[in-house]
Amino acid sequence: MCWAGRMMLGTFTILLVLVHAAAACEFGPFPYRATGIVCRMTKPAALLLNQETAQVIQAAFRNAKFPNITGERSMRFLGRVAYGLSNIQVNDLSIERSEVELKEDDAIYISIKNVTALFKGTLTYGYAGAWFLQLFHSVDFEIESSIDLQLNIDLMCQKEQVTPDASDCYLTFHKLTLHLQGDKQPGWLKQLFTDFISFTLKLVLKREVCKEINAVAQTLTNFVLNLAANFVRDKDIIVDISLASDPVIKASYIESHHKGLVLYQNSSSLLSDSVFSPSLLTESRMLYFWLSEHSLSSLAAAAFLDGRLVLNLRGEKLQELFEMEDTEVQRKAVQMIFQGTSYNDSVAKVWSLSQPQISLQPEGTVVRSLVALEVSILPTGEEPLVALYMEKEITVTVQATYAEKKLILQPVDSSVEIKVFKCTADPSGEDPSIQSFLQNMILVAGIPELTSSIGSALTSLMNSKRLDLFDIINPEIITRKGYVIAQLDFGFPSHLLLNLFDKSL
Repeated sequence: MCWAGRMMLGTFTILLVLVHAAAACEFGPFPYRATGIVCRMTKPAALLLNQETAQVIQAAFRNAKFPNITGERSMRFLGRVAYGLSNIQVNDLSIERSEVELKEDDAIYISIKNVTALFKGTLTYGYAGAWFLQLFHSVDFEIESSIDLQLNIDLMCQKEQVTPDASDCYLTFHKLTLHLQGDKQPGWLKQLFTDFISFTLKLVLKREVCKEINAVAQTLTNFVLNLAANFVRDKDIIVDISLASDPVIKASYIESHHKGLVLYQNSSSLLSDSVFSPSLLTESRMLYFWLSEHSLSSLAAAAFLDGRLVLNLRGEKLQELFEMEDTEVQRKAVQMIFQGTSYNDSVAKVWSLSQPQISLQPEGTVVRSLVALEVSILPTGEEPLVALYMEKEITVTVQATYAEKKLILQPVDSSVEIKVFKCTADPSGEDPSIQSFLQNMILVAGIPELTSSIGSALTSLMNSKRLDLFDIINPEIITRKGYVIAQLDFGFPSHLLLNLFDKSL
């Protein structure tokens, strides 16, 4: 793969993560154009990529391969001169600077200035007289080059997937100097070959560079689309991130609008409208994700239908839950509920009886659900005994943060209303101390444990999708009425591209 094509790796990667189609796509009528997810990448992110891609460029450049170049030319007194350049390799690559410009409602312009490289290989040539081939020679050569590269990238939609079109590609040669056998001084052989070999080499370089840029772009497209598709899919739950409308290119950012529909088994959620407005996002951070309340509610509904909203506690976790405070009331309630049974021989199951209702507010994410708690005692060799069963209506406001590669869910306000209460030790329900203790336990220890468990489960799920491989800097999760915004800066994950090259190139 040619060296210049790989110069675009960093820029292509982030652009393709965020922008998933272009003008060639036809979008359906309302409501299918409603938006559930919006992504925005600002100009500082594109500039960062151009600063951080040197390692990737150098690694890919070491694997560069070029086709053999052959030609023939008639020379006075010598007849026809045939030549071939083979075993072409590239050394000592350097790039002076790379610039990215976003043309509003147009394309992405990438300019790479003063790329210097030293080509090495073998030159074979021969003189053909009127009747027979008279002579063949082979010499080593070096070609010093200095090139500018200009790309105008359009994003095309083919088969419902994005395809970057980098065919609008220009190379400007400031220098292309041929040295034979290490001799830096002009000689008759060098003068003989320099002009027409240089001309041929320019044509080949332009053809190969532009062809390989498109090849690299497609490789990265497939990689990123597969990565994105895997990230928003877990077993039977899938988030549809296909485009809801054309991407927007402004001078300071690129923005894409996605459907954000949740698909579960053979059913799909429907968006009736979108409350997104470009003014909801700023340009001070590198990357923004806007998610609608409906998309998050649909995810919660799918998780409920898939039976994922279940938590089992035993042993130390169960003890921490029921012994949050050392009081006479607590000791009496625990004795009555567990009847002297060890926590290791008991299990508490917590699950949602109804689809959670989610409301996004400035204070946080408000979750309402009917939740059941069942405590079972497991006597040796006997059937489990249900010692406690209760249903309660829970309303909790949760604030989310992301730090040290972990999603942290913190309840800031909560209320519990017991709807059903059954206790083996108090079948009549006449002992108010047990219900009072349980309600307090749920508020003080139960809800924090539940939200912590959900946060840990979501962290594990996201890390299984390789999110922990990315360097996320100072992320903020901001809730507003009807939507949530995640905004962050990031470090360039060059190791992902290096791994991609090792496997696919």
